[in-house]
Amino acid sequence: MARANSTGLRRDLELLEVLASPEARRRDGLGVVRVAALAGRETTQVSRALATLCDAGLVDRDEETRAYRLGWRLYTLAAQTLEAHLDAVAKPFLLQVCDQVQETTHLCVLRGLDVVTVATQSQPHAFRVMWEGIPVAAPSTSAGRVLISEWPTEQVREIFTSERLSAGEGRCALTTTEQLLDELAAIRSRGYATVDEEFDVGLVGCSAPVRDARGRIVAAINIGAPKARLGSRLDAAGMLTAHYAGKMSEVLAQDG
Repeated sequence: MARANSTGLRRDLELLEVLASPEARRRDGLGVVRVAALAGRETTQVSRALATLCDAGLVDRDEETRAYRLGWRLYTLAAQTLEAHLDAVAKPFLLQVCDQVQETTHLCVLRGLDVVTVATQSQPHAFRVMWEGIPVAAPSTSAGRVLISEWPTEQVREIFTSERLSAGEGRCALTTTEQLLDELAAIRSRGYATVDEEFDVGLVGCSAPVRDARGRIVAAINIGAPKARLGSRLDAAGMLTAHYAGKMSEVLAQDG
């Protein structure tokens, strides 16, 4: 019985992986037939399995399109586990960046195609906008660009089409896929990202990647401030952010 249950769990995980694929994200879900084809299983079996996962909150079903996507409970469980750990590890590094730059510092993660702030450190007098928990389209911010900077080129092309970018989603200043790819290459080269009044007038920011034990980017340390205060030292702040993001990555590597 234990072996049978284990096999069933593996099969369910395969379906979740299909629903986490770039195609599923781009199409905002997949129908039963497509999920079955990608998983290499019979449609009736997949339909029953998806219904069970849906009842558990691990999968959501759109009543109009009948497409399935990853569910709220799965995101909640994953986010609570990873983000709580990242928050705990990040605190001393956010504090050091904040103290040295004298500006508000954030820890950001990727949720789906959006970037979300999960922790903030600020000086009592510092400029601060309450971003915690608010999703913003990844290409629109320095943190979001860092978080997708090592995605495969084809994945970026498939998801962030020029049509999508030029539609102004998230007030992104990059309006073509090629512009985004060039920016991601520049981020990989220098080790941090900057934005200069791209997301909002008068606001600049910089971000650097935090990596886990396997070298994957799992978060970004970010600084956001008025251009009048940070603009002239934006690159210096970016390098400082990259330094402490690297230090945080070293701690996460030890956890692995």
